[in-house]
Amino acid sequence: MPHKTLAAALALVASAAAPAAAHEPQEPRGRQDAHRLVITVANSGADDGTYELRCHPAGGEHPRPTEACAAIDGSAAPFAAVPKDAMCTYMWGGSATAEVEGVWAGEPVRATFSRVNGCEIERWDALVPALPRIDG
Repeated sequence: MPHKTLAAALALVASAAAPAAAHEPQEPRGRQDAHRLVITVANSGADDGTYELRCHPAGGEHPRPTEACAAIDGSAAPFAAVPKDAMCTYMWGGSATAEVEGVWAGEPVRATFSRVNGCEIERWDALVPALPRIDG
């Protein structure tokens, strides 16, 4: 009998000691990992650097995670390369580049962005503010 009482008391103490956060609903870990990107920007000016972006829920080191996630969510194929046979204007949008690596919607992502012609500029601008706005 004393062993049953001791075991019950220990179980009660252990359950009371559990942190309250453990009982709050949280995003399943798999869903968080399904929308995680590392964005590296160079030659853009003040926004150069490497940022982690997590979405669903928005977070990470990105300066505007909520808006960045919305921009990516709003694009039909945010990481698709410009087709090789695309007719692009000869515009120079500057020397800014970006690399995006990680996982989006559970799929691996490895994409590069530049501003070397009209198609690439349009592709970049579609992801602002996930990528920095480049004026000029």
